[in-house]
Amino acid sequence: MTQAVAEPAEEITAADQAALKVLIADDHPLIIAGIRRTIEHLEDIEVVGEAHTGPELLQLVERRRPDIVLMDLWMPGVSGVEAIEAIRERWPVTKAIVLSACDDRATIDAALNAGASAYVLKSAQTVDVASVIRQAASGAVFHAPACPAQRPAAAEALAAPRLTDRERSILGAVAAGLTTAAISRDLWISEHTIKFHLTNIYRKLGVANRAGAVRWALEHGIR
Repeated sequence: MTQAVAEPAEEITAADQAALKVLIADDHPLIIAGIRRTIEHLEDIEVVGEAHTGPELLQLVERRRPDIVLMDLWMPGVSGVEAIEAIRERWPVTKAIVLSACDDRATIDAALNAGASAYVLKSAQTVDVASVIRQAASGAVFHAPACPAQRPAAAEALAAPRLTDRERSILGAVAAGLTTAAISRDLWISEHTIKFHLTNIYRKLGVANRAGAVRWALEHGIR
């Protein structure tokens, strides 16, 4: 008999807490401007600063104490890995999310091993930056690769478990950062039914909880 997976504690909604403070760090002003446009209109996220060099990033983290740092790995003055290590050591509450054009496995591993909460390729069009911010703030750690359409179709078919259309809808909503209550309202089904579907989703994906399901969804382009 399959053992049901316990539903994780409900997420805290934007109405229940202050907005997540986000600091953006990149040596290309156009990249910063694009990221800012993507997230600054959201009620639960507040952009509190911009940095263009490694030293400037660390100075702003000290002054602004952001919840999240969205950062490139290649900035003048201090390497991205060194900056991540410094943030983890000096301000352990702050989570670092790497936004990089580099898809080298060794570079990705170095960033995650240094303490980054997420590594997202700038070419990953399917990744919702706001969702990555929310999930990193909740404690999830993941690597979101480039667009899954670039993967061989046969390998994708073998890797994908057989989720129903309803399960895929719920998984996408979870990956977007919605709570069980919000999903219930959007899909017009009870929270009890949502939890039943989540238990099946966790089992099919081979994960233990919501964070694991979110990581799988982002890595496979479901949101």
